[in-house]
Amino acid sequence: MRKALICGVTGQDGAYLSRLLLDKGYEVHGASRDAQASTFANLAALGVRDRVRVGSVSVTDFRSVMQAIERVQPDEIYNLAGQSSVGLSFEQPVETFESISVGTLNILEAVRFVRRPIRIYSAGSSECFGNSDVPADELTPFRPRSPYAIAKAAAYWQVANYRESYGLFACTGILFNHESPLRPARFVTRKITAAAARIARGSGEKLKLGNMDIQRDWGWAPDYVEAMWGMLQQAAPADFVIATGETRSLRDFVDMAFREASLNAADHVESDPTLFRPADLEVGRANPARAQAVLGWKARHGLEDVVRLMMAAELKGGA
Repeated sequence: MRKALICGVTGQDGAYLSRLLLDKGYEVHGASRDAQASTFANLAALGVRDRVRVGSVSVTDFRSVMQAIERVQPDEIYNLAGQSSVGLSFEQPVETFESISVGTLNILEAVRFVRRPIRIYSAGSSECFGNSDVPADELTPFRPRSPYAIAKAAAYWQVANYRESYGLFACTGILFNHESPLRPARFVTRKITAAAARIARGSGEKLKLGNMDIQRDWGWAPDYVEAMWGMLQQAAPADFVIATGETRSLRDFVDMAFREASLNAADHVESDPTLFRPADLEVGRANPARAQAVLGWKARHGLEDVVRLMMAAELKGGA
């Protein structure tokens, strides 16, 4: 039985990846900064909490990472840990950089030290590209515009360096936006769907958002964790852009969500300039052709599916 260690198991992707790996027969170990204090609500929501072996690991502490690897003896490590909010990174740039970049470095260095053929997946981000008017692929230069994106870019190059210099099987998934009902409420997509459901129930509130003209490539998180797993099953490690290939505006997302609740968004949503970020991406476009050609992976859900599934969960009252 293959063993997987998922760092950052409490998040959206960690939960869906846990379920996928369990279904494939893995022994799954999940790590969070404080396993005793965590409720592991996302694992519970997917019905897999009792099947994941959890423990405390701080990826910014090299000794903690080494101890976890020695204890678990994993065949695969999925590094999904670190501060995950672009908006919050402007408020907490140091914590963001340390949790993402230093955390990634500690995992790479620990695997190098133990000298075992452990395969490493590192969670990258489309935010590294900055504005991508032309669809971004694996050769597109990075132009990060947030502390989060800068940290992810540093982690990407660390992975590439350890792969080339030390022969580690390490790869980065450069994932574009991917959503689900398990997204925290601070993420704009979940903020929208949760508010639309409350308004449909009669809350009478107004939803205030920042720049609704931004454009993104939004996918369905359960599709994307399949790509993560697929990268570690290849004969040789490589990085991949993971996306739907379709770019839509946040305004489109808002309109779709409110339509699912039988509401007109214009009656309930307004733009608030105070919510604009110091520096934001106007457009994110992706070219995921390599993932389809090499991994055989293609997103099964488009934006309409994503919004419909998220709103169905909100209106039902759960994930």
